[in-house]
Amino acid sequence: MTTRLRHPSPPHSLLLKTPGEMAGHMIDMAIQRIGSKKDSPSRLALLPPPHYPSMPHYPPLSNLNGEEVCELNIQVLGMQCAACAGSIEKAVKRLPGIEDATVAVLQNRAQVIYHPAFIDELKICEAIEDAGFEAQIIQGYHGQEAKTICRLRVKGMTCTSCSQAIETNLIKVSGIKKAEISLTTEEAVIHYDPKLINYKQIMEVVDDMGYTTDLISAGEERDKVILKVEGAHSVEGMHLIKTSLAALPGVNSVDMDADNEKVIVAYDPDQTGPRAFIEVIESTGSFPSQYKASLYMHPGQGGPDRRAEIKRYKTSFLWSCFFTVPVFLLSMVFMYIPVIKEGLDTKVVKMLTIGELLRWFLSTPVQFVFGRQFYVGAYKSLRHGSANMDVLIALGTNAAYFYSVYIVLRAATSAEFKGTDFFETSAMLISFILLGKYLEIIAKGKTSEAIAKLMELAPPTATLLQVNADGTVVSESEISTKLIQRNDIIKVLPGSKVPTDGAVIWGQSHVNESMITGEAVPVQKRQGDKVIGGTMNQSGVLHVKATHVGSETALSQIVRLVEAAQMAKAPVQKLADGISRYFVPFVVVFAAATWLGWFAAGKANSYPKSWIPSSMDAFELALQFGISVLVIACPCALGLATPTAVMVATGEGATQGVLIKGGHALESAHKVHRMIFDKTGTLTIGKPVVVDAKLFKHMVLQSFYEIVAAAEANSEHPLARAIVDNAKSMRGESSDLTWLRKAENFKSIAGQGVYAEIDGKEVLVGNLQLMTASSINVPEEASEYLQDMEKQARTGILVAINREVYGALAVSDPVKPEAKAVVAILSSMGVQSLMVTGDNWGTANAIAREVGIEKVFAETRPQGKADIVKELQSTGKTIAMVGDGINDSPALVAADLGMAIGAGTDIAIEAADIVLMRNNLEDVVTAIHLSKKTFRRIRLNYVWALGYNILGIPIAAGVLFPFTGFRLPPWVAGAAMAASSVSVVLSSLFLKNYKKPSKLTASKFQLDQS
Repeated sequence: MTTRLRHPSPPHSLLLKTPGEMAGHMIDMAIQRIGSKKDSPSRLALLPPPHYPSMPHYPPLSNLNGEEVCELNIQVLGMQCAACAGSIEKAVKRLPGIEDATVAVLQNRAQVIYHPAFIDELKICEAIEDAGFEAQIIQGYHGQEAKTICRLRVKGMTCTSCSQAIETNLIKVSGIKKAEISLTTEEAVIHYDPKLINYKQIMEVVDDMGYTTDLISAGEERDKVILKVEGAHSVEGMHLIKTSLAALPGVNSVDMDADNEKVIVAYDPDQTGPRAFIEVIESTGSFPSQYKASLYMHPGQGGPDRRAEIKRYKTSFLWSCFFTVPVFLLSMVFMYIPVIKEGLDTKVVKMLTIGELLRWFLSTPVQFVFGRQFYVGAYKSLRHGSANMDVLIALGTNAAYFYSVYIVLRAATSAEFKGTDFFETSAMLISFILLGKYLEIIAKGKTSEAIAKLMELAPPTATLLQVNADGTVVSESEISTKLIQRNDIIKVLPGSKVPTDGAVIWGQSHVNESMITGEAVPVQKRQGDKVIGGTMNQSGVLHVKATHVGSETALSQIVRLVEAAQMAKAPVQKLADGISRYFVPFVVVFAAATWLGWFAAGKANSYPKSWIPSSMDAFELALQFGISVLVIACPCALGLATPTAVMVATGEGATQGVLIKGGHALESAHKVHRMIFDKTGTLTIGKPVVVDAKLFKHMVLQSFYEIVAAAEANSEHPLARAIVDNAKSMRGESSDLTWLRKAENFKSIAGQGVYAEIDGKEVLVGNLQLMTASSINVPEEASEYLQDMEKQARTGILVAINREVYGALAVSDPVKPEAKAVVAILSSMGVQSLMVTGDNWGTANAIAREVGIEKVFAETRPQGKADIVKELQSTGKTIAMVGDGINDSPALVAADLGMAIGAGTDIAIEAADIVLMRNNLEDVVTAIHLSKKTFRRIRLNYVWALGYNILGIPIAAGVLFPFTGFRLPPWVAGAAMAASSVSVVLSSLFLKNYKKPSKLTASKFQLDQS
């Protein structure tokens, strides 16, 4: 039985400009700015993007020497829209000593005027790179330098010293511009010049440092696919495949890697895709199935797979225990059992006993077989001029082991020598450290579970429908979700997941989108509605046309955003990085000083002989103190304190519909003093409706509606959509707008309204400001109508035809039900709420009173919103902005923290630091609440990590020994070291239990805070 599909005409909707259209618009509107500034270099002509306000300068520029001003031109790669330029300006203007910064999107260039007494060029470039873009100082204008990015999975790092060593050594390599290494995600992002070096050579550099690398991605991966081909063992076969693929429409290039039997295809996704390539390859050849093709995945893709590493550490630990437990029994237990002790003390050669030989033989495999990785890591680290945790472990265990070997050899060659060996110290140290590493890797794996869960949301397979020209389904087949191509029609059954982003073309159902947006209530879907890949279809069958596939889907972008957020370092992390850089050398020197101090004091009889245990001498006591210092010190805990907490927090936020773009956003969120809300679409539902109309001149109401709708049809403002929808409902029309009258010379006046010529008449639709600015007389009757509407929290819109006010419309946009509670909660948190809107003062004040906001800025243009943010920042307070539209993006960029409601525009989302995927203000509280919880946890981690080292190192050095007789044996110190890093990771994992406030009431939140 066949199913008849109707292919409806695309619904009329207001669409954002594509990047190409946006670029064209910017070129059309660009005005070259050439000028000079007194006491500063002449400014180059740039195509200016929207200009954003300067941030507060520290120190104030008034205190600077105006003559010491320099100009810096920087090539910036990675910008896609005006919001990107704004985020760069925001990052640069936060720096001290910046006088001005201008960013040109089309020219990929930034121009910065700065005072060199307070900042240098490298700091400015670093700020741009920290914002997520590539920066290169331009020496003249000799063309742009090519740069590419590769992502690697790096295995074998043990602490922040390792990641810093990799970064330092990579930067020294010719052609590498920037390297970012994350210890927690085991990922490296490297910016390099492909003319000087390639990703394979970069991998070799890291491999030579003693680490293992796998490629995640290299270069621009979008619209490019790598296929693994089986059966093509000849040059002729590979050439035949290349020729067949190149002949396909939409294929831009085909590159062959014959050695690895791989094919790299660049293509236009609107015309073809991976499934077509596989079909062509498998149909090529002299006989059926001669060649087989499949998607190739780099070994590093899919997140760090810790299973092999966990298994390796578990095996090493168990085998180590197999040898260590007997050593422990021989040293600590059997010596107190008379019969066994007598046997162990039996002399073999001179003073050498059976017990010493057994301990030596049993501890040697632990030291050199199961502890080999620490030797390798220490050697590679020292070879490249750094010192990591492996150095401390190797020094401590070697000191104990080789001193014990010395004791054994002395006993075997002397008839009178008596000494105590420390074989149990080295063996137990290594065993406890292996146990700690095993537990740490398990715990670290749990910090990235959120990404794994997100990646598992997409179903592995999908049902593909083949449709003929009449819209009839002629066949269906099951394919891999990864092989879905744009414009494919996919069948989604009840109870199954939507495989990719698309639009419903047939059927209706309810879809549970909670796993993506956090919205618990299933959303009704019918013809024309959009669906998100990874969501759950509940009740009916849907036929979905794929619009976004692969890396373009919402799920893929969320995963990529969370991954990028986890790679980005929070500013507070710089403290730990700075300490870690000098930590190991300091510990080595301090351990040596501890040994020397105790040994010298013993030789000089500076302390009573009774302090020395009967089984030791002064040298051995000093050695034990020195070894304890070496092995108790733990830079790992310090390095893991921030990134593990940020990883868990960003992952948990993503699962609850709050996308946090890195540690910087988290750090800013917990400092917020004032929260500025946009009105339309943020505090209000964002779906205004026309609720009243009044004519002041004789005119047919239907004609009045049609003229106003024609004028507003080209506007993207929510009020314009309400007016057009009202005119459609009056006519009983659905999506067809063919009845609209033709509008010519359309102009949008920001913050005021629109102008158009309709049927030869000049039509102005907007607020009172627009009429006043256009010198149009507003009758008293119209003014009274506007005032009356404002008192009812309605927006009054005047309509002038041929410079006479013909009528007015009243538009109402209901306040979101949760808005009042959210404002109350923020107040209880010490965050003052403000409102900014382009609407009139009367409506703005009415809305503000309804939600409990006292401070209001009304009749404000988009640039004015950014100026308000700047003014508030000048008081020294941290300012957050919540908005949803294009006109909010300047303020979102200017604010210390920008939050975009997820239902808003792409430009607003790009400009924001935090994206709220639901159109629900409760998530504003969730974002602030989660950030405060996270930084409370980070502070706790630092208190533990720093406190552990500050207290543990002196105790290990014997500070308490003279007063209490308490001495920390090296094996106990090693166990404490292993436990410290595990405890920090476990502390961060407590954030996985984060729950947003269940009831959004101020009293509930205050209880939660206490």
